[in-house]
Amino acid sequence: MAGPLSRYFPLLLAAGFLILWAALAVNPVMRDVWWAENLPVMAVFLLLACTCPLFRFSNMAYALMACWLVLHTIGGHYTFANVPFDFVTDLFGFERNHFDRIGHFSIGFYAFPIVELLTRKGLARPVVAYLFGLFAIMALAAAYDIIEWWYAVTAGGEAGIEFLGSQGDIWDAQTDMLCDTLGAITALILFAFSGIRAERSRSLA
Repeated sequence: MAGPLSRYFPLLLAAGFLILWAALAVNPVMRDVWWAENLPVMAVFLLLACTCPLFRFSNMAYALMACWLVLHTIGGHYTFANVPFDFVTDLFGFERNHFDRIGHFSIGFYAFPIVELLTRKGLARPVVAYLFGLFAIMALAAAYDIIEWWYAVTAGGEAGIEFLGSQGDIWDAQTDMLCDTLGAITALILFAFSGIRAERSRSLA
């Protein structure tokens, strides 16, 4: 039987995130960039909150999804290029702030709940579920970089540059998509060892 902490984990996680989100909503570096970065955060959070009574993901899935919510909220407050990340930049001798790369890597974690939903609901066989989870993240990565380009062109000026966050890297979009994909592969490996498929989808094996 699951203990109280395990049972209420999504609720505790949501409460902690809301406290962080509220704190970082105060005096962001650029309010227009904050809105642009936080609209998808609020949409994903509300979607998870509304669907939790209908389909409760595993605690690991919620923890992985929270990674992107937290990192994107931090990036929205400071703008991704200006998040205080100098200790990592200096430690590895990087020429740019790579906090945005970590944020993109965490987007890939959403492959985990995608596969979990498909397998637990019996909507796809394991191989198809894994491929769908990977390709869904890759498609999302490409779509988001297109949105970044559109916003940068539309907003223009400093806000557009900060939202794009390329920091002068001509391969920024391609590297971001690679990080998304690597995050998805990592999530799929975690799912393979989570035991969820074996417990929930034996009929599809």
